Amino acid sequence: MSLVDPLGVYGLWLRDVKRFLRTPSQIIGSLVFPLVFLVLLGFGLGGGAIPGLPEGVAYLQYLVPGIVGFTMLFGASIAGISILSDQDVGFLKEILVAPVSRTSIVLGRIAGGSTTAIVQAVLILAISIPLGFELADWLSLPLAAVFLVLIAVTFVGFGIALASQFSDSEGFSLIVQFVIFPLFVLSGAIVPIEGLPELIQPLAYINPLTYGVDGLRAALVGTSTYPLVVNFGALVASSVVMVGLGAYLFERVEAV
Repeated sequence: MSLVDPLGVYGLWLRDVKRFLRTPSQIIGSLVFPLVFLVLLGFGLGGGAIPGLPEGVAYLQYLVPGIVGFTMLFGASIAGISILSDQDVGFLKEILVAPVSRTSIVLGRIAGGSTTAIVQAVLILAISIPLGFELADWLSLPLAAVFLVLIAVTFVGFGIALASQFSDSEGFSLIVQFVIFPLFVLSGAIVPIEGLPELIQPLAYINPLTYGVDGLRAALVGTSTYPLVVNFGALVASSVVMVGLGAYLFERVEAV
């Protein structure tokens, strides 16, 4: 059995994408929460003084890349629930005993979860434009796409690693929600890291989403806190670590 089976990866990717597209309620539900944040924060705090906000950048411009990053984080992490739902219906057992390597299964789930998370993020970005968001340069969209992919891979890998340690979706959902919001707040998505209490600022610097949001802000708005190479390097490193961790922990899942 080869380490990576392209057909197995493709099959799992296609299944996840079809399942996502065939459930409009899931698509709508995945957009409501980020949109509420975007509207409430974007228009509620838009006229206020935000400490550390880049000069000449309106708050809505600053906020949208953060909400796009949050959408990616939420969608990608929740992708781990699909593993537990497959376990409940017996599909996980079937693929675990199939002649496909565990690595191929993990890569297929990462590909599927990343694709659906990116679709959600692109929809949020598209909706934000009529609300007043302006792209700094349409030619930078390919660069934004690179950061979207890296964010998705990082947090889908995280979701898979976490889901492999649970046997029920309820416990997994509680832990994910407990983790998501600190990562969101500590990423500079809502306010610049300089505006956070000094005691928790170091936590922001080890948060992969910090570099994802900053990279998106560089591509979409034209301003960033860190050089692009730093953002890119940090996300590549986090992607490799999370995919490796997800694959390692998933190898230990038993077909029961």
